[in-house]
Amino acid sequence: MALITKTTLDFLYNKYNKKEYIHPDPLEFLYFYNNTNDREIIGLIASSLAYGRVNQILKSVSSIISLMKVSPYDFLMKSNLLSLKETLKDFKHRFTKGDDIANMLIGAKKIIENHGSLYNFFLSHINEKDDTVLPVLELFVEKIFEGSCDCGHLLPKPSKKSPCKRLNLFLRWMVRKDDVDPGGWDEIPASKLVVPLDTHLHKISIKLGIISDKQANMQSALKITNFFKTITPADPVKYDFVLTRFGIRKDLNISDLFIQN
Repeated sequence: MALITKTTLDFLYNKYNKKEYIHPDPLEFLYFYNNTNDREIIGLIASSLAYGRVNQILKSVSSIISLMKVSPYDFLMKSNLLSLKETLKDFKHRFTKGDDIANMLIGAKKIIENHGSLYNFFLSHINEKDDTVLPVLELFVEKIFEGSCDCGHLLPKPSKKSPCKRLNLFLRWMVRKDDVDPGGWDEIPASKLVVPLDTHLHKISIKLGIISDKQANMQSALKITNFFKTITPADPVKYDFVLTRFGIRKDLNISDLFIQN
């Protein structure tokens, strides 16, 4: 039995789902761009690098943004694989190298050339009969790296049992719109989103009795998502940002969740 109620979750959401609680989080880079075409490219980059120490994540994303000048979309559309590899030759984020980012971005460019935007790709391939976005995420990863290296460490497929935290984080940013998530992909149903399961949400979900799974995998991500669907069916990822603050920020502690209850 879960140790948290909708009343408590809504209280936390109203109190902490604010921009002042975002830093440090790669989400903050998306606020630089009002144009959805720019935002989706930065969102893809920022989410794909959202692993490791947060200070290094922010530094790595910032270094790529500085190379893309004013418009990431225009920069990408004018680039090819060789020019991107040259531009990113000195980039490294843990075990992600510049060539990995270049391959991912060229895959994204091909999707954009074929569909007009990443948003249009998702919109044209999502099936209303699917309970979640996972089938279209599987296809997205296949298309991104089609004909290039296998960069599964950067964007893993849902079928590999990974919780796909970074891809689901990307979708949360782009699909949801509130005081924190900037949105832009208005016609993708938030009801199909899956929680971006990281170590913080995994630990919190165990402490709150939502799951007992020892491993943070796709199975546990779906269990957590289904729990939140019983509370907010139209928006099961609504409380993700708020709950993970209690694992990320030093001024908030997991034990405080039980005080609120």
